[in-house]
Amino acid sequence: MVKVIFVHPDGSRECFHSKPDDSVMDVALDNGVRGIHAQCGGGCTCCTCHCWVNQPWFDALCEPHQDEVDMLEYAWGHAADSRLACQIKLQDNLQGITVRIPARQS
Repeated sequence: MVKVIFVHPDGSRECFHSKPDDSVMDVALDNGVRGIHAQCGGGCTCCTCHCWVNQPWFDALCEPHQDEVDMLEYAWGHAADSRLACQIKLQDNLQGITVRIPARQS
C-alpha cells in the first residue's frame, strides 16, 4: 500500500493508503477529500483535480503528457510543482507522497 498525504489550504492534513496503480485522484475521491472535484473522472480533460506536489516526490514523477501540460495552463494557482492528480499513478517510489490542494479549482 502507498501512503498519500493531502494538505488542505488551512494546513490540515489527511492521510490514506491505496494500492499501486491507483491515481492520487482515485484516492481523493474514494475517501471524500474536499477540494479535489475531478469533474472529468480522470480523463485529463479538466483541471479540477489540480494539486501541487511536494519534493522529493515531484522529481520522482514521470514527465507530464502534453495533454496534462495544456490543461494545467487553466488551473488556478498554476506553478512549477503543479500536476493533475488524475495523472499521478501511485508506485512504491511515491510512498508518503504529499500533495497540497488549492483553495479553489478552475
